[in-house]
Amino acid sequence: MSHALVLRETGGPEALRWEEWPVPKPGPGEVRIRHSAVGLNFIDVYQRRGLYPLPVPLPAVIGQEAAGIVVEAGPGVSIPPKTRVGYAGALGAYAEERIVAADRLVRLPDFLSDEQAAAVLLKGLTAEMLLRRVRALKPGETILFTAAAGGVGQIACRWAKALGAKVIGTVGSPAKAELAKAAGCDHVLIADAAGLPQIPARVREITAGKGVPVAYDSVAGDSLRASLDSLSPRGMLVVFGQSSGTVPKLDLGELANKGSLYVTRPTIRTYVTDPAELQAAAAALFDAIRAGHVRAEVRQRYPLREAGRAQTDLEARRTTGSTILLVEERT
Repeated sequence: MSHALVLRETGGPEALRWEEWPVPKPGPGEVRIRHSAVGLNFIDVYQRRGLYPLPVPLPAVIGQEAAGIVVEAGPGVSIPPKTRVGYAGALGAYAEERIVAADRLVRLPDFLSDEQAAAVLLKGLTAEMLLRRVRALKPGETILFTAAAGGVGQIACRWAKALGAKVIGTVGSPAKAELAKAAGCDHVLIADAAGLPQIPARVREITAGKGVPVAYDSVAGDSLRASLDSLSPRGMLVVFGQSSGTVPKLDLGELANKGSLYVTRPTIRTYVTDPAELQAAAAALFDAIRAGHVRAEVRQRYPLREAGRAQTDLEARRTTGSTILLVEERT
């Protein structure tokens, strides 16, 4: 019998319970996967808390990203057993084994290990969405990126530099500034309680008063106001997370008064719904990794059954970069 971390009610990390979880035979267009590594992401925390509604009723298994091998393929699936695969944006990853739709999978290249794939797929596809499709960067542009030392932040900042952008990154503490600099940020601003109100002025100082054409914000809360005030006329605020827990409401009239601004709230699921788009995005990510523009680094590892502890460390900002949950090998 396979095991999983089962969420029976939303709440704190203790709501994740290690239980036996049945896995059926794969149906048409489905495969059964045995995981080796599972990615940890803030969306897991949002869903555990109940901030993001789950698309399935409780009890459920959360988690969006993993890598492993195909154990069994259902009717109509051409992926043979033992093929190394990964996925992102498919709920149910906090498990030893699971069923997943075959068109949600990407085959892993030989140069990418299972651990690296679990660390980079969701964050890397998110960065690809932000930089190449939500608002395609142009060489020479200056951008603002919050949480630059985080998992998505480090990937996106390096990739943005490879695309020719100048990057202003924000971090929550001085201790994380070096990580953001190593990720390619040209300027690093401290967004703690004292530094956050000064960010718009610092951004305009760096950009000779112009502001930035695009600001990417995964923190929201008070950070959203600083990002909005850092934009140039007709600039775009891209809100792709809410690690602070809330997204403040915006007055549309304020967008006009600040220079005909744009605001969007993209989700990776929308951008990879079409299987062809998913494969194209994954190919772009793998090319960026192969070229050295994106690093598939693992900074923290926890046993899968200790995902609650890993989420606690993530929420407390005790982690940097990518974290994975390891599935114990069966004997």
